[in-house]
Amino acid sequence: MLTGPVRDSIAAWIEADGIDPASVSRTLKAWLSRGAPDGTPIHRLETGELSVEEFVELFAAELATVDERLVDPVSLLGRLFAAMRPDPAMFALAEELRNLGVRVALLSNSWGNTYPRERIDALLDPIVISGEVGLRKPHAPIYELILDRLELTAERVVFVDDAEPNVLGARAVGMWALLHTHAASTREALAVLVPDLPRQLPAA
Repeated sequence: MLTGPVRDSIAAWIEADGIDPASVSRTLKAWLSRGAPDGTPIHRLETGELSVEEFVELFAAELATVDERLVDPVSLLGRLFAAMRPDPAMFALAEELRNLGVRVALLSNSWGNTYPRERIDALLDPIVISGEVGLRKPHAPIYELILDRLELTAERVVFVDDAEPNVLGARAVGMWALLHTHAASTREALAVLVPDLPRQLPAA
């Protein structure tokens, strides 16, 4: 939740590379939707069972371009995520919560992404990344792992995610969970639970 929406970066990549949007939608639905069976290439990438190099070969083979070119797998995920940018409002929110004495952790499903570790290590603790622990959202074990590292019971933790299945997975283990759509609404929802948190981002 510390970056802009991944869908915007995917849209920019589709436009820049001339990808047929239908081929992306079809592949993501087959590999990532609620009805997708466990063990799809995305699931295996997220848990580290599949390397980025292996994944992009499989992914590129499923895609088509509008002018019928082959999709180049080299640096494919780099191009897909090229438009992802940190969300200053969410970093500010995390910092405010920390300053109020609230622990802020990171629980992320990774597609082999490079994380700005120096920045997030100073702000977030603990950090659990799916490919590093061999587990993935929305399955219970990864939520149980973050709870163990936080040394907190589920009912004392609020989970925020922009994917509904991940929110439902958190609720299934007893966490409070919020569906993130944008920084302002997430801040307002958290301010209900953290009374000292301003409902609006303080003026610069």
